[in-house]
Order: sequence, then structure tokens, then C-alpha cells
Amino acid sequence: MFIRTGRLLLRPAWHEECHELASLLGDEAVARNLARVPFPFTVDDAAALIAGAQEQNLPGLLMFSRTMGQPRLVGGVGLHRGDGGLPYLGYWVARPYWGLGFATEGAAALLDAAQHSLGLSAVGAWHFCDNPASANVLEKLGFQSTGMTAPRPSLARPDLSLARAYRLEFNRADADGPQAMAA
Repeated sequence: MFIRTGRLLLRPAWHEECHELASLLGDEAVARNLARVPFPFTVDDAAALIAGAQEQNLPGLLMFSRTMGQPRLVGGVGLHRGDGGLPYLGYWVARPYWGLGFATEGAAALLDAAQHSLGLSAVGAWHFCDNPASANVLEKLGFQSTGMTAPRPSLARPDLSLARAYRLEFNRADADGPQAMAA
């Protein structure tokens, strides 16, 4: 799946990007906000992530800023199967690009594809309580807190950390709207 927004190109990762991916996800400040990324994050970890089996209907995509020259890797966004089969949204942005709206823009595009192209009716998400920027992203995207806060693991943290659960229900009346994404 490839998705283009006003500022971003979202696409699957390629093996040639292992070193850059390892460099960006190897930043402890980025890794500690993710559940499934270890710290340190190595080139071998990046290669395993790229080679790993992605569930066909739940894409994992890198986000590249569209520039006049070579696109720059700024982060990633994806869906993965969570507890009870509900798809969960995950995203990350490299530290030099924090605060520029890339997480919101990339996740919004993926959620549009999840609703219109993949036919999903709902998506869940978690954010660590010590990462309020992620809460802001989820709220901008229309997610609602479920009211649940629980200790959650992160491969980059030594202990469980409190996280809040969110859910986004897609409006079924909008499901028959225009197909905005190419597969």
C-alpha cells in the first residue's frame, strides 16, 4: 500500500533503509514511547522488522516527507492486531521532526485507508501516560479515551509503564464515500 498526503509519502520499508531506520529508532527518546521497539535498536533489528511478517490487511508503513529532492524518512505508522482481534494504531516520528504534525497527518491517512479501503469499523490505540504528545495526536484523530489506564510493556523500558487506552469508531455512513487511497 502506498499513500500520499500533502506533505508525506507512506510506503512499506525497503531493505536498503535498514541503517537509516536503525539510526532513527535507535534514539532512546523515540524507542521508549513504543511498545514493540527495543533499545538499543540495531541494524539487525531494523532488518528483522522489515523482513517480519506483516498481516496482509494491516499495513505497516514508513513516512517520508515529500521534498523537492530526495524524500526524508520522518517516521512510521501502522496497524497491528491487538487483544480480541481489534486492530491497533501505532506510530512514531524521529526526534528532529517532533511537533510538525507528521504523526497526525500520517495516521489520519492510514485511518482513512483502514476505513475506506480495508473496511475496518474500529481501531484501538494506547499511549504511555508520560507521552502527552501522543495523547494529543490521538485526540486530534478523533479517538476517545476508553477510561482504562493499565501498566503496559515497552521493549525499550525496564519496567511496565502506565498507558491509556483509546478507541476510534468509524462512521459507517462515511464508509461508502470516495476511495482516497491506492493499494
